[in-house]
Amino acid sequence: MLTITEAAAKQILDSAKQSNAEGLALRVAAKTTTDGSIEYLLGFDEPKDSDFTIASHGVTIVIDKTQQELLEETKMDYVEIDPGDFQLIFLNPNDPYYRPPKKNSPAQNQK
Repeated sequence: MLTITEAAAKQILDSAKQSNAEGLALRVAAKTTTDGSIEYLLGFDEPKDSDFTIASHGVTIVIDKTQQELLEETKMDYVEIDPGDFQLIFLNPNDPYYRPPKKNSPAQNQK
């Protein structure tokens, strides 16, 4: 299932605090686009009984059970894409456009 790095968890917790969403779960949604790639949507939300729930590094993540398969073996990380430009990224082998990070890439160094 979906995993998150410590760096991603810290960013999620900081974002929750800044948006007065402390105590809410992070909802991760995924959908397949017309070209077959996977698009991700994030937001703070109350868990539903039908959700799949993950707790990691102090963060509670909820996923609609219908989207579990798209997120299988996905890792969420928070990395510096360009100098000073940090972003949450998804490393998802289910996405046909996914390419594993090269050794010594920012995604590898942020673990």
